[in-house]
Amino acid sequence: MFFNLPTLLTWARIAAIPLIVVVFHWPGLTLPAQNALATVLFVVFALTDWADGYLARRLNQTSAFGAFLDPVADKFLVCACVLELVSLDRVHVFVALIIIGREIAISALREWMATIGAVRSVAVHMVGKAKTATQMVAIPFLLYDGVLMGVDTRWWGTVLIWAAAVLTVWSMAYYLNKAVPEIRARAR
Repeated sequence: MFFNLPTLLTWARIAAIPLIVVVFHWPGLTLPAQNALATVLFVVFALTDWADGYLARRLNQTSAFGAFLDPVADKFLVCACVLELVSLDRVHVFVALIIIGREIAISALREWMATIGAVRSVAVHMVGKAKTATQMVAIPFLLYDGVLMGVDTRWWGTVLIWAAAVLTVWSMAYYLNKAVPEIRARAR
């Protein structure tokens, strides 16, 4: 199941990372062209997150490897774009630290919980999904960095990325709180 269609879409999300980053460093491209191209790439590859899950279920090609790779690809894509946005001075470094730090902490927590057989206590929750959805709207707005159909994407992207940072802290607190009973039980 390493190379079925759903998993290939997930791999494509990982392959997109250097493409999006290179767009901002390609000589000869104007900043508006860089912004538009990076936005389109991000949106197309972010949509593969929905498509790979849908196709895996529809084609009965779900796998443990796909379940592992999917969130890893999402985290790589989001973290790479947030770092690029920091370098472009469109996202505050504090927001990037919150987002990336939470991803590392919760990934480690989930790995540890899996080793002790308590992974269900840190299963994905609605606050985590809201965090992801907010990030996935904020990032293309900030990549575009202009006015699109009368919408100031920089302003809205900034508001949404700060909202995503708040949801990030909230979701981390939620998952840590759910894990505390297991942590206490193992500490004895």
